[in-house]
Amino acid sequence: MSVREALHERGEVLDLVAAEAERARFGSGRLVLLRGATGTGRTAVLEAVARRAAAKGMLVLRARCAPDPLAPFAAVNQLFAWESKCSSPAPGSPDPGDVDAGSDHERATRLWHSLLELTEEGPLLLAVDDVHLADERSRGWLVGAARLVDRLPVLLVATERSQYDVEPPAAGLAHALPPDLVRTHTLAPLSRNGAERLVRSVVGPVPEQAWVDEVVRATAGNPLLLHALLDDLRAPQTTDREGTARQAPVPPQVPEPAPVRVPVPDSCAALYPGTYPAAVSWWLESAGTATADLARALAVVSDDTGDVDSPGPGRDGEGRDGDGEGGDGAGEGREGRRDRSACLGGDAALLAGMTGVDPARAEGWLTAMTRLGMLRQGPDGRTRYAHPVLRDAVLSSWPGARRKAAHGRAAEAMLGRGYCARTVAGQLLRASAPVGPWAADVLLDAGGGAARAGRTDEALAFLRRALDEELPPVRRSAVLIELGSLEYAADRPATGIPRLIEAVRLAREPRDLVRAALALGTALAGRGEVRTAVGVLDSLDDRLTEHQELIGVLRSASALLADRDETMRQEVYGRLRAMAARAPGAVGAAGRALLIRYDALAGLLSAQRAMERVRALLVEPSDPLEESILLSAAASVALWSDALDEAERLAERGLAGAGPRVLHPAQPALREVRADLAAARGAYPELLAEPAVRRLLATPGDGRAPDHVQALAVLALTETGRTDRAAALVAAATAHDAPGAPQSPLLLYARGRLRAASDDPAGALEDFLECGRLQSARAVVSPVVTPWRTAAAECRLALGRPEEALALAEEELRLARVWNTPRLLGRCLRVLGAATGGLRGLELAEQAVRLLRDTPAEPELLRALIAQGRRLAAAGERARAREPLREAAERAERTGARRLRGIAAEALQEGGARRTESPRTGPDALTDSERRIAVLAASGRTNAEIGDLLHLARRTVETHLTNAYRKLAIRRRAELPAALSRLAGTAAARQ
Repeated sequence: MSVREALHERGEVLDLVAAEAERARFGSGRLVLLRGATGTGRTAVLEAVARRAAAKGMLVLRARCAPDPLAPFAAVNQLFAWESKCSSPAPGSPDPGDVDAGSDHERATRLWHSLLELTEEGPLLLAVDDVHLADERSRGWLVGAARLVDRLPVLLVATERSQYDVEPPAAGLAHALPPDLVRTHTLAPLSRNGAERLVRSVVGPVPEQAWVDEVVRATAGNPLLLHALLDDLRAPQTTDREGTARQAPVPPQVPEPAPVRVPVPDSCAALYPGTYPAAVSWWLESAGTATADLARALAVVSDDTGDVDSPGPGRDGEGRDGDGEGGDGAGEGREGRRDRSACLGGDAALLAGMTGVDPARAEGWLTAMTRLGMLRQGPDGRTRYAHPVLRDAVLSSWPGARRKAAHGRAAEAMLGRGYCARTVAGQLLRASAPVGPWAADVLLDAGGGAARAGRTDEALAFLRRALDEELPPVRRSAVLIELGSLEYAADRPATGIPRLIEAVRLAREPRDLVRAALALGTALAGRGEVRTAVGVLDSLDDRLTEHQELIGVLRSASALLADRDETMRQEVYGRLRAMAARAPGAVGAAGRALLIRYDALAGLLSAQRAMERVRALLVEPSDPLEESILLSAAASVALWSDALDEAERLAERGLAGAGPRVLHPAQPALREVRADLAAARGAYPELLAEPAVRRLLATPGDGRAPDHVQALAVLALTETGRTDRAAALVAAATAHDAPGAPQSPLLLYARGRLRAASDDPAGALEDFLECGRLQSARAVVSPVVTPWRTAAAECRLALGRPEEALALAEEELRLARVWNTPRLLGRCLRVLGAATGGLRGLELAEQAVRLLRDTPAEPELLRALIAQGRRLAAAGERARAREPLREAAERAERTGARRLRGIAAEALQEGGARRTESPRTGPDALTDSERRIAVLAASGRTNAEIGDLLHLARRTVETHLTNAYRKLAIRRRAELPAALSRLAGTAAARQ
């Protein structure tokens, strides 16, 4: 390979020096100054020049300058050190007249005469490398020589570092020379094509273009870095168990394996033998201390896990990009250049604040490094290193302590410049603790924002780091409450519960103590330790003797937690009732609402009376700590009273007030109400889409005790025809029950429904009866939660025991008339009609349908329609039977209740009807509610306005609109008017 081929894109400079050498051979020398940034190949070009000059018969004298010369004239002494007749002393020898100007002149003269003597033997090439490092006297001599060589056969070629650094460089060698005496050539980094040719020439076989592009990006076309990175990437490698790339030993007598092209890593730890990080380190040291510190500061703030987010337009409070997203600079006009300059200015000011350098010099360095390809503009307009491995190499030579200190300075500088809390906190995560009083505030703000946005792992990291700061006990207790709550919610109770225990111990203020105790009690009850949870709340009475209202909050919370345990429930509610009778003012609105809820379940109240009392409590002032308990109790009563929209509003209000960050006993109760609402409406897809249900379905065997949501998921899967998944979920739930441990009555009820749907009425009957036993032990008599009697009656009918079925149905009807809601009465009348049979049974079925048409409980209406159709068919009125059965099939299709749709279709076929598919889309598929809401939306009303007008929850409006869009085959609100016009035209044509 020729010199020109080995030095890619350096042919121009070689030709220039060759022409000047030819002039020098004929007695007209000159100074040729080769300038360039570190690593651009100045030394390699100089060596190539020397070889070519020697080949042409020139005498070559070489010198390499050092930053700390051993003696005056050290660089020039190197040039003549080979010649024994040179009378100058060797480098490092003492020079008694060194400080005397006359002696300097005398030595310079002797060196000059030595040069003249050598020219008598032939033309000379003086090759001086890194002349910017030469000692002052050597530089003076070289400048003087450059003024005279134009009349001598001497070519002076020197290399000089030329790069924008933070500290302005000293004047160059040619600064004091006339331009006609100097030929200057600047070595630029290799172009992309040149860098690719170099890579391919080194690697050998043609590699993939993507791999070559990544190598070039990681080195910015710098020959020094290119060769260093290729040396590391071509080393034969294996991977150890931890995934770290290591050099594979080559056994003796075995040929060396061919070079392997491993992927370019993001970390220098994966590079062996480490030539690349060493080259980057040398590149930094050559730039000077200030530039190296600035480069490392940029690497710190542009860490992939702590990206720089700028405040200002286009960004929200969490550091996310807004609509004004920056580009990459390609094809940018004047405005684009101005935007990029502004981004550079923001980076420069931040880096200057971290390092103490002049912001103008920092901005100049960023601009220069971006043009060289070492840095790039990210999609957000911020300046980053061109490749992660380059950023890591810049940091690799920095000790960990200095790096952590830099992260701390970065955080403080960002805070001062108005960066968002998330970005500042990202830097604090990597800084040494403690940083300062302000750090905890930033970390807590960032943790709260991350928790609200659902970034739980990020929130946990910020809150844990906040504990490393110096916090007073009150503040530490608040952080521990929030952190422990989040850890428990993230399925890490082993760490979350101890933090909550410590929070209770550290709490000083009464309200902080109650808040910590409520969080701890909720966590313990969620792990099945209900008695322990109630004991924790009871133990605080002595610390709150002067705050009876807070003791009332704890009693209300104890009652809510005790609902999970059959042995604790009656005991705790008994104490709450006694407390209310003894001192009515000591029990707040929440406690009284829970007593109403308890009486409703015990069958002691009607729905109308219960709602009147609950609504009266809702307008009373209540303590913020117990407001969500009040709302959860009120939402449950509203749900059982068929006021589903009101229950939804109360549940959403309670969840919004409680928030996701701190555990509270009302949170699980409110989420259960929300899931119950979806089940009552037959919104099974909505129920199965709940986050808790999705997690449950993803990991059914995660070791959790059976809960309310798990049971509802089994019911939803059963009704949507996915009995296999429902059975797997039941198996996973019951596998964790210890012998003798209390079971969930609702889970038993759900398993019974699954068994009944799987043609196992005997097994289902066993589950329903056990569910009734458990409910009776908890003093739950009313069928508003688990209507086990009617479910057991249906099983007994299937097993041919109608007398027993009739007794159960009549008993449930008696209890239902106490509560007296259409949904409950309609269910009882349907089952009683099936048990009674005959014309009386048909009358009861028809009465059930009439009652249920006025309720939003779609599943119960479906069952009643099917029962009515069957009763009509049994009475010989097949034609009349088809109408309720078809309606049931269509409604089941819309709600996704596949099991009931199959039952209705089967009943239709038994009655002699043709097998027809119910409409899934089109105008016939719209329900009255969907049609009414769609018309209002098409008129321009918002969802909130529609909800207020129809007295519906906003979520209900959104659900109906979504269904309407699907059935009308449209995608957005703007298409509604045209779709409804087509619907009206179709109806007119039919008429």
